[in-house]
Formats: sequence, C-alpha cells, structure tokens
Amino acid sequence: KDRKKLNEKMLRVGFVKNEELQLKRKDGTSFIGSVSAVAVKDEKGGVKYYDGIIEDITTRKGMEEEIRKLSTAVEQSIDGIAICDLETKLTYVNDAFATIHGYSIEEMIGMKVENLHSEEQMDEYKKAMNQIKTQGSWLGEIGHIRKYGTPFPTYMSVTLLRNEDGKPTGILAVTRDITGRRKIEEELVKIQKLESIGMLAGGIAHDFNNILTSILGNIDLVKEYADIKDKNFERLIMAEKAALEAKDLVQQLLTFSKGGAPVKKVVSLAKLIKESANFALRGSNVRCKFTVPDDLWPVEVDEGQIGQVIDNLIINADQAMPEGGIIKVGAENVTVGAEEVLSLQEGKYVKITIEDQGVGIPDEHLPKIFDPYFTTKWKGSGLGLTTSYSIIKNHNGYITVESELGAGSTFFVYLPASEKEIPEKKAVEERLFVGKGKILFMDDEESIRELAGQMLTRCGYKVEFAADGAEAIKFYKKAKKSGESFDAVIIDLTVPGGMGGRETIKKLLKIDPEVKAIVSSGYSNDPIMSDFKQYGFSGILTKPYKTKELSKLLDKIITEESK
Repeated sequence: KDRKKLNEKMLRVGFVKNEELQLKRKDGTSFIGSVSAVAVKDEKGGVKYYDGIIEDITTRKGMEEEIRKLSTAVEQSIDGIAICDLETKLTYVNDAFATIHGYSIEEMIGMKVENLHSEEQMDEYKKAMNQIKTQGSWLGEIGHIRKYGTPFPTYMSVTLLRNEDGKPTGILAVTRDITGRRKIEEELVKIQKLESIGMLAGGIAHDFNNILTSILGNIDLVKEYADIKDKNFERLIMAEKAALEAKDLVQQLLTFSKGGAPVKKVVSLAKLIKESANFALRGSNVRCKFTVPDDLWPVEVDEGQIGQVIDNLIINADQAMPEGGIIKVGAENVTVGAEEVLSLQEGKYVKITIEDQGVGIPDEHLPKIFDPYFTTKWKGSGLGLTTSYSIIKNHNGYITVESELGAGSTFFVYLPASEKEIPEKKAVEERLFVGKGKILFMDDEESIRELAGQMLTRCGYKVEFAADGAEAIKFYKKAKKSGESFDAVIIDLTVPGGMGGRETIKKLLKIDPEVKAIVSSGYSNDPIMSDFKQYGFSGILTKPYKTKELSKLLDKIITEESK
C-alpha cells in the first residue's frame, strides 16, 4: 500500500524525499527505510528508472520512540522535574514542578533557582549547591517557598549534567512536595508521646482510683447514717464533691492512657454540644452562637469523653478572649472522600467547628498545641488539648486547627457517623437497691475489701473476701460443693503479682458456666472493660464507685437476669 502511494507520487512530481517505508531485507527481516529518489525519464518523457538512496532508520526510530515515551513520563510525573543552567536559571520545568510552586511553566522559565528559597533557607541551599558542583549530586530534604511566600518541605534528588567530554552543562532536579508526609510523621510523633505518657498515667490512675474508691466510699457510707441537719453534713458534701473532682482529673489521665478506651453508645451530638459548651461558659463574659441542626447523623461515642473535648475547646476559646466576645459553634454532616482529610478514611462524618475571636496562635506554636504539657497559659496543666486529641483518636476521628495571629482560632473535629439508631432514654432511678444473697468480693487492697464489705452489708448481702484470683477460685469451689453457691462474684481486674480478672473468669466459667461475675477496675489497657460480655462477665464496676451504683448493678445482675 505504501509502495503504491510512493509510485503515484513519483509519477506525479518526479521525486520523493525522506519517505518512510516498512521494507524487507533479502533474508526476510523487516526494517524501516527512509527513501529519497528521483525519476529518470527516457526520450519520450516516460519514467525509465528511479535513482535514489534508502537509509535504514530502524535504530533512529526506536530512539525517537523511547525519547517520546520518556518525554511523556516526564510531563506526566507527579514529581517536579526541572533543568537549570550553571547560572541556576531554569531552562525547563514540567507541569508538576510549576504546580507545586504555584507558578505557570512560562513564569518559571528563566527564573533563578534561589528565588524558590527564603532567606532562612539560603544557607541550606548554598551547602546543597556546593555539594552538587563538587561531588556531582545531592539528595535530601530542603525547604521551598510557593509563589506567594508560603513555605513547604521538599525531598530532592539533584544531579550535575555533563556533555560527552565530561564538561558540566547544567543541573537536573527531581522534586517531591512532602507536606503530607511531614504531617503524618508529626501525627506519629504525637502518638508516640501519648503512648509514653499513657503508660505512666495509667499506673498513677490505677493507684489513685483505689485511693479514691476508699475515700468516696467511706464518705458515702457516713452520709447514709449522718443526720442531714448536722452542721458537719455539709462538710461531707464538700468532701464528696472534692473526691468527684479528683475522679474527673484521673479520668483526664485515663483518656490518653491505654486504659482510657471509650465506652461508646449511639447518641445525637446536637444536645451534647450545646450542653457542654454552655456548661463551660458559666460565669464568663463570652457567649456561644450555635449553628447546630437537630438532624445531625448519629455517632457512636463516649458521651463523657466527647463532652470533655467540647469543654476543653470552649474553655480555650474563652481564655483567648479576655475582653469577651462570641464563640461560633457549628456542626454539620459531611462526606469525606479518599485522601480529602488527612488521617481519615473516606465515609460519613459529623464535623464540629469551634471558632473564637481571640488572640490567635503563633505559627511556631501550632505544631505543638496537642503535645503533652505544652502550654502558653500562666495556669493549667497543658493536658486539655492533648486529652482532646487522644479522645478523638480513640474514636477514629480527627482534630485539627487553623489560626491567624490577632484574628482568632478555629478547631475542627471529625467524628465517624453511625448507621445505628439512637436508643430511647430511660429514666434513671437514684436509690439504694436492697437485695439478699451471698457475694464473693476479690481485690488485692485490704482497705477496698473492708469498705466493700460494709457497702454490700448495707445493701443486704452476706460477703466473703479473696485477695486474688487463686483464693477466689478456692472459695467458689468450696461454696459450690457445699450447696451454698455465691449469687455473684466481684473481681478486681488487675492484681499485681497475682491472678487477676482475665485468668480468674476463665477458671470460674469452667467450674460454673452460669457464674454471675462483675469485673472491677480503676484502670486497664485490657479490652475487657469496654467489651466485658465477650469475656464471660455479666457487668462492670468502675472505680471509684458509691453504694447506690453497686446496689443497682447487683440488683440488675442477680434479680433481673434470674427472671
């Protein structure tokens, strides 16, 4: 077909130049030929023969194809690729290089490379350039600035280009914007810090909650028998209030320790947000302006912990506006796409926004505000935002902040939406449930055993005590064999140096598959506390607790489950 076209052209114009044809050699192999020829005519003007040259351009065509592929790869690369001359003037940039710097390709051609670095980065840039010229290459991270001065981190591979004689002719740079990677690394550092402090916090919380159990429980028992008209009764109320405040402080430690696993239930955030925000602003000259619709998607959260997050963020906003003002509190249903929000999987979320009109946060402090103990305030522990960060992380959500010095700060919180329906609330009955039966109580702390004995006796039960799991199993076997089985068992989850709740319940279930066991703890990194039924327990008792809580739980487990 190509040969026929070539013949027609020769007859028409008398010559061809650099026409490409697929040709065959004598041995049958094919090659690409470039044909240039003229028609030699006879006396009558007819074509006598063709006189020409055929050049084998197979290799050249292959190289051109490779160059075309390479050019396409360079243009479509997600990495920025640039070439500059020895005077550092850009002679070529691909689309990615121009895009990450905020320029068009035309704007960048002829630009000096040092204009892509700030004054603060200039020493770093000069060191890199010196290594390129002396050693022929440089690899590493270096800061760049975008068109309007915004700094961002890059990872670069830079090579000195040379001609066939080895003489330098220019510089080739491959650049990747690592802003996203840096943010992920910073998130990991925060998590590592939280894990480290969490181990310490968890241990403190465990011991402190045992002490609080004794304090709060004894106050509770004394109140039961005290005369409400006695002038010292008010002192008991004040002591109880202080103990409950201490309990809240320990809970802050627990929320970012491994024992702070949220106990979740499906709720609507609208009421929780408004109540928590208004509670935090009691007595303040700041007020909230709410944009919180009632049709927010349900979320599965620990109400106490999320309320604590709102409380912390509102208090921060309040303290940022000492002269008063308005905090804008909003919430909305959002659908997050793939890679749309850092650290979040795509899906449905409820987004909470808390915006103040305060002093703002300096740029150098923004990366540190969620770090443990970091604070710029004259009062406070520096744990409020750290705790909030940990709570949201434990809920598979995300928290971030934007701020402008002198113009205020805005916090954004994302919580995963739930497909479950919000259950109807039942009225909580606050009274002492008096029962009957025999209870086995296991705890390694003698003071806790003594206190629990008085509480349980007050609730109408007979009590036997065990110091660890091995002793509890021994007593349970003996009681079952005698025909006077225990109606319920309360087991401390953590027993240093002895058998704790996890091992004890396994052995009790083998002895009696119908055993009614309650697990109790002030701290644990064990999932038992948030998923107790999967391990064979009938209920949980979180330290510190009061007599009415204990009586209600036992009544539910012994009475209701026996029906």
